[in-house]
Formats: sequence, structure tokens, C-alpha cells
Amino acid sequence: MAAGSSCTIVEYFGGDDGYRCGYCKNEKGNFSHGMWSHAMTVQDYQDLIDRGWRRSGKYVYKPIMNKTCCPQYTIRCHALNFQPSKTHKKILKKMSKFLSKGEMPTEQGDGEPMDSLCEEGGLHGPVKVCHSEVASPVVTAILTEEGDTTPGEFETARKDPVSVPDGRGPETTPKPGVGADPGRPLCRKAKELRKARRLQKDQKRQVGGGVPVSATSIPTTPVQLNQPKALEEFINESLPDSPLHRLEVRLVPVNDDDPQFMATYEQSAALYARYQMAVHGDTPSECNESEFRRFLCDSPLEMETPPDGPAAGYGSFHQQYWLDGRIVAVGVVDILPTCVSSVYLYYHPDFASLSLGSYSALREVAFTRQLQKQSPKLCFYYLGFYIHSCNKMRYKGQYQPSDLLCPETYVFVPIECCIPSLEQNHYARFNQDPDAGDTHVLKDLGRALVLYRRTVMPYAAYARKRKCSNDEMEVAQYAGLVGQVCAERILLYRA
Repeated sequence: MAAGSSCTIVEYFGGDDGYRCGYCKNEKGNFSHGMWSHAMTVQDYQDLIDRGWRRSGKYVYKPIMNKTCCPQYTIRCHALNFQPSKTHKKILKKMSKFLSKGEMPTEQGDGEPMDSLCEEGGLHGPVKVCHSEVASPVVTAILTEEGDTTPGEFETARKDPVSVPDGRGPETTPKPGVGADPGRPLCRKAKELRKARRLQKDQKRQVGGGVPVSATSIPTTPVQLNQPKALEEFINESLPDSPLHRLEVRLVPVNDDDPQFMATYEQSAALYARYQMAVHGDTPSECNESEFRRFLCDSPLEMETPPDGPAAGYGSFHQQYWLDGRIVAVGVVDILPTCVSSVYLYYHPDFASLSLGSYSALREVAFTRQLQKQSPKLCFYYLGFYIHSCNKMRYKGQYQPSDLLCPETYVFVPIECCIPSLEQNHYARFNQDPDAGDTHVLKDLGRALVLYRRTVMPYAAYARKRKCSNDEMEVAQYAGLVGQVCAERILLYRA
């Protein structure tokens, strides 16, 4: 590893103690493994969430699926093939009525409980470490035995980009009509004409402040006749030409050096506190500025801008929803090599009836599709965890087509194939092949990398230096949970 190159550095914690479950309220039923991440590459985090891990701030945790009271299954949506349901269309129409006429729905929102602090399963703080050792390790290759060197796969392993079709074809020329003048094309509906004019105006409009996800509309691609309308069309139809209220979405990197992030920090923190107290019943001390920063601003992900990645780069971002010049909602997302991962959403309680949880998820699906045009392999939208044992958390399965992660083989299985098993048991193995196993199962603990006294070395070399060390079981547990590939790439801090 070259000096100065990015790497992942973690401290591992066990998972023997139970914590209060935020879903079934079991006081000691929530079990998870956890580790504190001082720094993490986006590829390492992508690989970890594909093994059932998830982050809350810098704390990365993995539920103990066959032990915890409410098993939490990683769920992903195939963004390119997503089609909004009738419920989703109603939500977009509801937003359209509000923006165009100011009509606020009288009924409450859809009641989707967005991922909250209870999902963390008990936060741990890092043990006392010498942060100078963690922040700037001296990366040296330690000889394991004469002739053997430290594994060289330090750099992020990336697959070649694969072009993924989006199901939309090129624009077609109108066919001759059969009306009064068969030689002329059919008349276009007024709605279609307005849509075309709106698209032309949006392409000319320049958006300031942050990275423009969309000022008022989502870029669309002309579709073939007789094809179902794309999500972007439904979203654009919900954004009128001359609205009474103007909605704008801005993508802001979570970075203290970013002027837009810092300029909106206080407003965003105040909105978070208001949301937490009104929706989750937090006390002011539970949602103060330091908690906001720890939970939603302190990210271990290192920003990366590779040439084959999206223009905004990879890392952690806030998607700010601006209504008439003020922030009314913020979606926290991670942009990773193959997905957009939803972290959290908070919004102004006065707008709860607009179903902002569902609306923001639809916008994030569209955002994923937009990024895929820049980076072909980025084609999934991860919604966090699906919890079938909690009825209120089943809404994530409505974003179809979607998959659940098998907790034993770590392959994704279509959700419709998983539901029958979950109806029978809270915990289930989804892979129906009885001989299938974890393809990244730990095979050689000695090759796992550790960071000891500012030096990177394989565990085998570390064990020889620390002959009296009794942490082999702990390191083996950690390496088994992250898998052989990640264990050979991630640096496990040893005091």
C-alpha cells in the first residue's frame, strides 16, 4: 500500500450482550456485532452491506440474525426496472396538488416509520486508542516467513463496469394518422405538449447551490409507444409549470469543507431536532447538535471521484428538499460503487401528510437511475433493512422489484421467494440450494490484516510478535463476519 492511499481502519466489538429492540420493545432481545470505523473506502462498505452490515454514523453493525428478536434483512430495489405502484402514484399526485394549488391533505401521511436510532442495536464508543496511530499508519510489508510477503490486495477491487439497459428505447417518429388527414401524424395531447415544453425549459435552466440533483424535474428519456410510463415522468407530472410552491432538491456532500453544507448546517440540525421530538418523542438532549453530527454527519466514508464514477463522486451526502427557500426535508444517502444506500430521512412535521417518506424514496430511486447513466454498474437502491416481523417496516417490500439478502450464503433472492419462509419463521435461509455456502468464507485467518503500532501486517505475523496474545477467537469472529476478501483488505486495529 502506498503511503497516503485510502484504507479502511476498524475496531471490532463483540455481540454477546442484548439491547432494547426498537421494533418489538424487547428489553434484551436485540443482538448485533459492531465495529467502530475510523475510515472506510466506499468499496469496502459496499462489500460489507452485501454481507448484512449497515452503518449508523461511524458505527457499523451486523444483526445476529438467528439470535436477535427481530431479524433485519438487507433489502435492495432494482432501480432500473422499478415501476411505481398505485399508492406511489397517489403520493405523487398529492404532492402535485400541494405544489400547484397549495392543497394540504387533511389525512395523516402514510405512516412509514423511517429508519431510526433504534436500528443501531446499542451504540458502542471506540476504545481508548492512540489516534495518531490510527490516522497515519506506517504501512510496511512484514515478512511472514522467508520468501512470503504481506498480501498485496490493498487497493479496492473493482469489477469492470457493465452496461445495464434501462428498458427505454430511442425516440420514434410519429406514424401517419387515420383521421381527417391520414397523411399527417396524430395530434399530441395538451399534457404531452406541456411536458415537452417543460423539459426544454429545464434543460436550459441553470441551478445554483450544491450539486443540482433536480431543480424542479428529473431528466427523462423518450419512451417507445405502448411502454409503461417511467418513474421520471410521474415525478415530472407532479411538478407543475407555474407552481404556487416551488420544490427544489439539492445534493450536498457531507463535508465541513463544502460551503453549501456549512451554510445550511444549523438549519438542517434544527430541522432534525424538530423531527425527532415530534415524530420519535426524543428529548432535546437526545437530538441536540452533537447527536445530529454523530448520527448523520460523521461518516467514515472517504470521498472518491474516479473517472468511471458519477459526477458527484462516491461518499456520504445530504439530499436537501427546499420548499419556497427553506429546507423541509433531508434524505441522508451514501453513493457507493453499485448502489445508492438510504441512511435516514427527517422532515418538518407540518408536512407529514405529504407522505415525505415515500416521496423521498421515489426521488432516490429516480436519483439512482440518473446516476446509472453516468456509472453503468450503479443500478441498485438499498433501503436499509427489511423487518418482516414488524408490520410497520414491511413497506420497504413495496418498492418492486426487490431482493433480500440470504443471511447464510450472502446472495440476493427475489423478495417474493422469501416471504413464504418469513411467514413461517422470523429467521430464514433464503437460498434454496442446500449445498450453497458463503463464497467468501474465512479460510486463512493468518492473512487477515491488522494495524499494530502504526504498522500493517498479516495476523500471522502479529500473532508471532504477540506470543502471549489471547485475541485469536475475537479476530477469527471478526474475520468470519466480514469475509476473507474484506479481512485481507480492511485493517483491524490492535492495541
